[in-house]
Amino acid sequence: MKNLSIQPVSMHVSRWGEGPLWWEDRLLYVDIEGHCINRLDPKSGRVQSWDVREAIGTVVPTNDNKFAYAGSSGYVLFDPHTNTKTPMGNPESSMGRAVRFNDGKCDPNGRFWAGSISLKKKEGTANLYMLDRQRRLHFRLGNLTNSNGICWSLDAKTLYHIDTPTKLIRAYKFDLKNGILGAEKSVIDTALFGYDSSPDGMCIDANGNLWVAFCHGGCVACFNPLEQKKLVHLDFPCVETTACTFGGPNLDRLFVTTGIHKSKKEADAGKVFVVDGLNIRGVPAFPFRG
Repeated sequence: MKNLSIQPVSMHVSRWGEGPLWWEDRLLYVDIEGHCINRLDPKSGRVQSWDVREAIGTVVPTNDNKFAYAGSSGYVLFDPHTNTKTPMGNPESSMGRAVRFNDGKCDPNGRFWAGSISLKKKEGTANLYMLDRQRRLHFRLGNLTNSNGICWSLDAKTLYHIDTPTKLIRAYKFDLKNGILGAEKSVIDTALFGYDSSPDGMCIDANGNLWVAFCHGGCVACFNPLEQKKLVHLDFPCVETTACTFGGPNLDRLFVTTGIHKSKKEADAGKVFVVDGLNIRGVPAFPFRG
């Protein structure tokens, strides 16, 4: 990786960038604390933003040029042409301000998975849900604290998931047809690899390896979940590296979102970075088909 390059791709600053995915030649991501859906054109560096007026944890595209997101009010369908919001369900409504939705993605069948986070860091009070193509909500995992990075193996027989405080990447047997989780095991203990920061957003590459951004760690690492090995470590010039995804015309550019630290002053904090020269490709994102 002699020609490796890590640099901001835009001057746009988010208070807390998260949830990036590549869709139709643009990078979609959210600003949780800025309450925005962002769409970045890497060629120009320009960012188009939509204020959804609530904390938003994750966004996915739909088949009809809209967005679906999960945030403080639950699952929402958002029309960027009219700025209208259509609620699709909030299974966490009874928790009030104690929780909100956090990270999520769509599975290969177009169902929207999203998990919640305990805003009071109360262990075991967060959950993972699935919104199916008929817009019915299904509980999938409980006893979580900060449901975070999620992705599927290349054959869609495994779901990988991070509950951040555990510092573990867990693998669940996955029934793609029915969206049901089976037997679970820990495949990567990030603490054993020397990481004392928090594993956050995650994506998978075309080789089946997992890329994890470490919040409070200023880094992204790549792990082989089958051999339980660390393959790559990348350092960034700001401490709050939050999530990552592959994009670009060949899906060979790694985009990394960041946030602004509460007390540190960092010149590039809150910007989206792009890593070139990895010679590794990602896999396409899946839209919500509901």
